[in-house]
Amino acid sequence: MANPGSLYVTMQPQPGLSLQQFHEWYNNEHGPTRLKLPQIFTNGLRYRAADNQEPEFLAAYDVTSMSHLETEAYLSLRANRSPREAETIGQVEVKRYFWDLALSKQSPLFIPIEQLTDEEAEGLTLVAVQLTPKEADHSVEKIQKWYGEEHMDMLSKVPGWLRSRLFKTSSLEKGEPTRFIALHDYAKTNGLGGAEYQAAISTPRTKELYANFATMSSRRIYSLFYVFGQASRDLHNLSQLPPATPTFESPDSRTLTTNSPSPVIESYITTPDGLTIPYRLEGNPDPKAPTVAFCNSLLTSLHMWDRFIDIFKAKRPQYRILRYDFRGRHAIPSPPQPSTLDVLADDISTLLAALRIPKLDTLIGVSMGGATTLHFALKYPSKLGKFIACDFNAAS
Repeated sequence: MANPGSLYVTMQPQPGLSLQQFHEWYNNEHGPTRLKLPQIFTNGLRYRAADNQEPEFLAAYDVTSMSHLETEAYLSLRANRSPREAETIGQVEVKRYFWDLALSKQSPLFIPIEQLTDEEAEGLTLVAVQLTPKEADHSVEKIQKWYGEEHMDMLSKVPGWLRSRLFKTSSLEKGEPTRFIALHDYAKTNGLGGAEYQAAISTPRTKELYANFATMSSRRIYSLFYVFGQASRDLHNLSQLPPATPTFESPDSRTLTTNSPSPVIESYITTPDGLTIPYRLEGNPDPKAPTVAFCNSLLTSLHMWDRFIDIFKAKRPQYRILRYDFRGRHAIPSPPQPSTLDVLADDISTLLAALRIPKLDTLIGVSMGGATTLHFALKYPSKLGKFIACDFNAAS
């Protein structure tokens, strides 16, 4: 039986670890390896403190079933850390919490954060309240009933309220006493501190609860600043590392990052039918830079564009550049299925979603890549500004 919950991680980098190194490691290595396990993690969100308290950083992952965190698929991530991860995490004060979901209420306007664009998601507010039950009889039940019968309804009247969830200490935390954390999501502009909020926290039942049954262990306010996708994409922090920073290679040799002479990320995504598709991201490191993507011809790799990309980067430095290999070059699905233009267009859409690119500025394809480009333009017009399709028969 599924038991959804949260992996909740607070972090404070220690003196001597630059924020650029901390963010580049977490954004390009740590987070994406977890999002590559969609059967376990539905999202990964990074927050920065908005209340001038420490720890300054929070990562929150929604977990489909907490029992997955005891499986080899997850435990192997920790057991097989890269040398860089082991070195970096040794310079960060980390606290991990496992929470089981107890209650949830959301606004009709709520959209899962991972479905928002980066622009829409950045700056969303999270209020995290930890409660410790007192020794009084039935304290645990009193807290849950207060949230479910009154408090969430009262908070839902606060302008900008989007969602409230109550979690309790996970069954994975064997031997630990029951504690609670409430996570409240608000829009960027909200009524925290206003009349509706004051009414929600000052009811007679609320006062009775805190007097007799619960202690507020902490209350933190965070601002969302990064949403993970399945694919590594943080060229910005990579570009800020010292030029002498060694090239990073993941333990499976399928992810490489370097910032010399310019920032480049080489990694991969996994399609819904289980195929691995390598990609290369480079060019302008600004995460808001327009992206130009390239589709190869049949029987070639993404490196067919190497000489052209060298010229393009020099002449058009305003663009971020994405290349990838077609399915079938490195493996075939099991059972095999035809690589139709419809499937190839879907692969581009999957890659863009993994990189959290809502819309390409331009898609350029040649030969079979040209046919794929045209098909993508027809099937996903909202994800494309313009396209150039060369050397193919449009009838294909």
